[in-house]
Parts: sequence; structure tokens; C-alpha cells
Amino acid sequence: MVYSSSMVTAVQEYGKASDFFFLKQCGNAVIGFIFFCIVSLIPYKIFQNNKILVPMVLLSLAGLGGLFIIGHTENQALSWFKLGARSLQPAEFVKLSVIIYLAAVYAKKQSYINKFNNGAVPPVIFVVIVCVLIAIQPDFGSAAIIFAIAATIIFASGMSYKNILKLILIGCMAITPFLLLLRGKLFSEEQLARFAVFINPFSFEQGEGWQMVNSFIAVGSGGIKGLGLGKSVQKLGFLPEAHTDFIMAIIAEELGFFGVAFVILLIGYIVLRGIYIGLKCKDPFGSLLAIGISSMIGIQAFINLGGISGIIPLTGVTLPFISYGGSSLLQLCISMGILVNVSMFVRYEEKYLQKQTGREKKQPATLQSIK
Repeated sequence: MVYSSSMVTAVQEYGKASDFFFLKQCGNAVIGFIFFCIVSLIPYKIFQNNKILVPMVLLSLAGLGGLFIIGHTENQALSWFKLGARSLQPAEFVKLSVIIYLAAVYAKKQSYINKFNNGAVPPVIFVVIVCVLIAIQPDFGSAAIIFAIAATIIFASGMSYKNILKLILIGCMAITPFLLLLRGKLFSEEQLARFAVFINPFSFEQGEGWQMVNSFIAVGSGGIKGLGLGKSVQKLGFLPEAHTDFIMAIIAEELGFFGVAFVILLIGYIVLRGIYIGLKCKDPFGSLLAIGISSMIGIQAFINLGGISGIIPLTGVTLPFISYGGSSLLQLCISMGILVNVSMFVRYEEKYLQKQTGREKKQPATLQSIK
């Protein structure tokens, strides 16, 4: 689908061969698979160590701050570092950093999770700073995803609703000064127009509503079976970013309802399987990691699908595993490696308990064992 949706863009806009983006994404997939294999063999508990956790947090803040000094602007957003022919988007990796950091912090606090004064505020302040740094790029989609991930992990941590409400209030109080200070930089005219487009895109068909209207046309044209692989009309210059943000619209046009349902079912399986692993894992850190990674994939997929279908305003969020993008795919591969390692730990733990239970059954009953 990356090849099908990008072939015209590669030739017309970039003057490259039709398989330009396809080959680049193949290279990204190979690199991602290597990282997936390496990370899946590293015990996930190592990420709970402060020697890894603290540098990861500092590097995340430095990476987001460094964008305003040596960052590269694409699509009116200062969100990338230019590395030769490739680009790196720090916000993608910060998503995973936030998951690991929050999972580690709240796993350590399980014995006193509802004692609000014992370090409950610093994690929220970190999330607020990260969200603000990403929002002023501006990249509201990634900021919204990180905020939603943080909320999911906090809810899953076992904290009482009373303390969660306190954290929400503290977060609002912390973010208010930033909003007042940066009110003129946060929302450009184009971003404010997206809300008007969301309400009635056809009133802005020749302007800000162009993407949304053509997305509707692509989705509606596909019907049940689709026009056929490679036969999309909207990718012929009508639908911008067809291989990134709007790749699902092209899938709907070419493969129809069945193609869309197939992709959603696959993503849904990954999310539900990850949540199942989190619920089965008895280690709080592993459980919160699995739930955090699963929620990230599910939330990002919802925001992307909601944007192209008009359920929510457009935010420029890619579809996990499907859209073109090296940083996104690499981060997802690393995340899946961690999730697989948690799953391996859960299976090992289950087999170990089964062996222990089997040994206990084979042992003859004694007065002490009966007691």
C-alpha cells in the first residue's frame, strides 16, 4: 500500500522513480526488524534501572529542545532532525520514553500508590513539559497521543480516582502558564481553520477542507470491494499525503470495506493481545509497559482513522505499521520487541509455576505439608 499510494507522488512531486518511497520503507522495515530482534532478547526489567531511565528522560527533553536550535521544518512543523538523506522525528521515540518512565515510576510506587505526597507530581510535570515542547513545534497529534498514553498508564497503575483527579488538576495548573505565555504561537490560522473544516468540510472544499473532502471521496468510492489494487483516482494529485496520514483512505478506495476491515482487525488484534499480556503479567512494571505500548498503538490508530473519516479534527498522525515513515516504524518495532519480551517473561513464569505445582503434587504427603 505504501508503493501504491506513493508512486504518483514520487514521480510528480519529487521527480523520483515510482518505487522511491517503497524502497525507502523497505529499508526502514529491515532496520526496524533488526532492532525488534535485539530488543526482544533484552530483559525488559533492565529499563527500570535508573542508569538507563534517567539518561533516557534527559535525552528525550534534550532531543525535543534541540529541535528549536538545529531542527528541520517539514509541512510547517519543526519536528525533524535532518540526517543526510533521512529525517528523524524525536517525538516518536519520546512516546516510548514516556511509557517506560511512567511504567517504572508507578511500578516502584505500588506499595504506597495512594500516598499522594510520595512523588506523584514529578511524572505529571514531565509529561506536561514533553507535551508543551511537542505542541509548540506544532504537533498536536503527537502531544495528544502522549497525554492519552500517560492517562491510560495512570488509570492502570491502581491509583485511586481521588488522587487521579488531583493529578489532573495539577496538570491543568502546570500547563496553564505555558498556554498563556505561548498563546500566540500555539495555534496558527491553518490549525484554527481545521476546527471549522471539521464541522463542515465542504464549505472549505477549495481551501483548508481539500484533504478532508478528497478523503471522503476516496472512502466513498471504494464501496465494499474497492476499485482494485493500484486503481485509486484520489492519489493522482487530489489527496495530499496519501502515503502517510491518508493511507487508509487509499486502502478504502482500492480495497474497499474488506481491506479496511482487515487492517483494523490486525491492528485491533495487536492492541488486545498486548492488553492481555499486560493483564497476565504479575510484575507491575511489565504489566504497565504492555498496557502503555498497546494503548499507544490503539490511540494513534483511532486518531488517524478518526481524522480521515471526519469523526475528529485532522492532526497529521500516521497509521501504525501501515503509513510511510522511518521514525514511526522504527519506534514501533522497538516497542513490539519490548512487548514480546514481556510476553516471553509471562510464558516463562507460567511454565515455572506449572513445574512447581507438578513437583508439589508428586511429593508424598507428610504431617508438615498437610499442616
